[in-house]
Amino acid sequence: MELYIVRFLHLVAVAIWVGGLVTLAALVVALRKAGADIELLRASARQFARLSWTAMLVAIVTGVLQVQLMGFSWSDGALHTKLGLVALVLILAGVHQVTAKRTGPALRGVIQVLIMLVSLCVVAAAVVL
Repeated sequence: MELYIVRFLHLVAVAIWVGGLVTLAALVVALRKAGADIELLRASARQFARLSWTAMLVAIVTGVLQVQLMGFSWSDGALHTKLGLVALVLILAGVHQVTAKRTGPALRGVIQVLIMLVSLCVVAAAVVL
C-alpha cells in the first residue's frame, strides 16, 4: 500500500477519534443542560463508541504500517512515548466503556476529560515524530 494512502487513512481516523471526543463533549454538556433524556445520551454514546473504536483500529493499523513504510526503528524513544500514550488512551476508553453504566456523572466526566487530554497528547507526540 502506498505511504500517502496509509498516512491519509491514519489522519482521517485520528481526526474522527479526537474530533469526535471534542464534539461529543460539547454536545453532552448542551444536551444535559437542555434536559435531554438519559436514553438519548446513552444512544449517542453507543453510536460514538462504534465509530470511535473503528477509527482507533484504523489508526493503529495504519500507524503500524507507517512505521514499517517509513523505516522507523521500533526502539525509537519518541515512538515509544506515542505508543505508550496510545496504550493509555485505549485503557482509559476501555475502562470508561465497561464502567460507564455503574459510575456517576462526575467520575464519568473525569475519565472523559482524561481520555481527551491523553488523546491530544498522542497527537502532540505524533507531531514530534
